[in-house]
Amino acid sequence: MSAESTPDPAIPGTGESRSTGPGRRGKGRRRKPRAKRRKALLVAAWSAAGVVVLGGTGAGVLYFKLNGNLTSVDIDQALGADRPEKADNGSENILVLGSDTRAGGNDKLGGGTDDGTARSDTAMIVHVYKGHKKASVVSIPRDTLIHRPACTGSEGGEQPAADDVMFNSAYSTGGAACAVKTVESISGLRMDHYLEVDFSGFQNLIDDLGGVKITTTENIKDPDSHLNLTAGTHTLDGEQSLGLVRTRHGVGDGSDLGRIQLQQAFVKALVQQVKDIGVLGNPKRLYDLADTATKTVTTDSDLGSVNSLMSFASGLKGIEPDGMHMVTMPVIYDPADANRVLMQKDKAQQVWTALKNDRPIPASATEGTAAGGAKGVVNAS
Repeated sequence: MSAESTPDPAIPGTGESRSTGPGRRGKGRRRKPRAKRRKALLVAAWSAAGVVVLGGTGAGVLYFKLNGNLTSVDIDQALGADRPEKADNGSENILVLGSDTRAGGNDKLGGGTDDGTARSDTAMIVHVYKGHKKASVVSIPRDTLIHRPACTGSEGGEQPAADDVMFNSAYSTGGAACAVKTVESISGLRMDHYLEVDFSGFQNLIDDLGGVKITTTENIKDPDSHLNLTAGTHTLDGEQSLGLVRTRHGVGDGSDLGRIQLQQAFVKALVQQVKDIGVLGNPKRLYDLADTATKTVTTDSDLGSVNSLMSFASGLKGIEPDGMHMVTMPVIYDPADANRVLMQKDKAQQVWTALKNDRPIPASATEGTAAGGAKGVVNAS
């Protein structure tokens, strides 16, 4: 049983029957602060990262400036009608990406490629259940070898479909639209919204929040991510938080899967931190958070205004940290290359079917899958 197989107590009904062994490779594969009344709300949704969206009251006179901060992408126009149907059961699916572009201040933070292109350093499907009281979050390992569908390239022109390419290459090939198309192709789920955050924005947002408190159960030292934490309780600033959600060599088996487990734990800590912060009594702090958050995220066009973003965030305010069930897309290590993973199709299908039907992800979907060995290393304080 993997470290991720224990069902979250906040998500009932995970007692489905166990799967019959790992899936096979496809043919041809080589290998808010909460106030008593209305409140400001930050929703953490990124895990390498945590994408954070700020909505709330008190900043009405500054909407025009905040609107000018936002960047949006018209995913619907880019992809057209050849997409999975929208769910009609009251649920929503949001694709959340953390990009490693070297644009802006990100070149000092590492990541990206030498030619200035970007890859999706972190990817999560956030499924919000009907009633918006619970959510399941499915992390997609960046090193998963996949079939990427044909996409319109970032510089225009059609890029042909490709087999046995890493998942995170979809973003560098065709940006947000290609990333969404690839996720929809893998899962069969319609992505209702898209959120993206970059490294420097993430770091600034954590600093504006005053840091995030976490507890580590063992020492974490990774020179590559400039992280050096002893076992114990820490309040991480933006730079340390970025190091934590990017580290892979200092924990578990040193794989991207271990990093994902750290990211998931950090997201829960971030949500808890936001719940414990009061900003309504501090207009300047509220504005600073709103200013940073709207500069940090890129959204789909439906969320491309402060009003839309606030309405979206308000709809998620009932989701508590213990109402978030976080798993990794079922994978196995590629026998031909230990640095790559392959989707376990039978088990992954259990995940996609559950979400399509707005049901909890069964425990059997993650039993016996590669995990990373870092679960429990980081916890919310």
